[in-house]
Amino acid sequence: MIEIKRDLYLKQLIEKQGNGMVKIITGIRRCGKSYLLFDLFRNHLLKTGVSKKQIISLSLDEDENEQYLNPQNLSQYLKSRIINDEDMFYIFLDEAQLAITEDEYKHKSRIKLYGILNSLLRHNNVDIYITGSNSKFLSSDILTEFRGRGDEIRVHPLSFAEFMSVYQGNSYDGYREYSLYGGLPYITKIKSPEEKSKYLDTIFKSTYLNDILERYHLRGDMVIDYLVDILASDTATLTNPTKLANSFMSNSIKTNANTISSYIDYLIDAFIISKAKRYDIRGKKYIGSPFKYYFEDIGLRNARLNFRQIEPTHAMENILYNELILRGFDVDIGAVEKYTKTKNGQNTIALLEVDFICNKGSQRYYVQSAYSIPDMNKMKQEQEPLDRIKDSFKKVIVVQDNIAPWHTEKGYLIINILDFLLNPNSLEL
Repeated sequence: MIEIKRDLYLKQLIEKQGNGMVKIITGIRRCGKSYLLFDLFRNHLLKTGVSKKQIISLSLDEDENEQYLNPQNLSQYLKSRIINDEDMFYIFLDEAQLAITEDEYKHKSRIKLYGILNSLLRHNNVDIYITGSNSKFLSSDILTEFRGRGDEIRVHPLSFAEFMSVYQGNSYDGYREYSLYGGLPYITKIKSPEEKSKYLDTIFKSTYLNDILERYHLRGDMVIDYLVDILASDTATLTNPTKLANSFMSNSIKTNANTISSYIDYLIDAFIISKAKRYDIRGKKYIGSPFKYYFEDIGLRNARLNFRQIEPTHAMENILYNELILRGFDVDIGAVEKYTKTKNGQNTIALLEVDFICNKGSQRYYVQSAYSIPDMNKMKQEQEPLDRIKDSFKKVIVVQDNIAPWHTEKGYLIINILDFLLNPNSLEL
């Protein structure tokens, strides 16, 4: 059996080990959170001399552990396993949201699970790690409840580099596969295209959407279902709740911008999509609406469209956005003004788009997703927004053309998407 290494996340867990906080592993369902904790991190602890009795593992979704869905039973069990004050005990709690009742969730201040975990933190020899896989256990909720004592590790589906570590083939074929079926770990174990498509379609409906429908009591609501279809179709396209609501109305579906905005927030909180804001580079301020929405996994997006509307330009932009987020950047959509004169002498202003402004601390990069640059006219078009940025931060144009990395006379890096994704230091070339 081939093991998928998740070194980025394993390193984070190791660095946060023993920091006195509850390590909360979040992310879209089926992205490998349990595997990271119960396999990779557990093996790390054992290799460093931790004994098996010091690791208290409990999966609350298993039938034999149903009694521990009761918070009192859970508390008693965990405390009974801490048998002395000398050794460090590691608590692994999987599917922790199952210990929260519906009534408790409606009154977050009364959730007993949070009290149990906070109480265990008072022991100097207890280190706690939890995962939660459905929309009852969103990071925005639980981190607030721990009041500064929760430390989040956000896990994403496989990056292209992680995917290629187990893919049996060359990187060009691998990219075609990845851009079609995405990076959910189980996809790497499925052989036939039909089974991959079926898997993605099934989990989108029965897992991701079902979680939202249950949490927000949206059974029978066709708006959320249609909204996902529109967002999938308009991936990497500027839009906003008002525009989306108008699209609903044109299809005789009654809704409004406020409802659409709330439903988008549900999808974001469940890690299904991300929202990128627009930023005025020269004015140094956010523009506000419209926004761009990207899917956490491109395979899920394609499955939602029944693999019929697969624009390689939009898929590449979505994959590139996810990679930049994975590398720890805050990512916005850039806009720069272009002034031109009409025939009658009047000034007009157009906003040229810079696909991504990537910020991390004092670092900043401007990245264009160009897909293909077949001639000088296309090169001029892609460079024009970058030309109008007056600061000295690095500018990068990512293409799908099979070329070696090179720099233009203006110093812009032109790099193939495969080289960019497979080299974690590609922005520094």
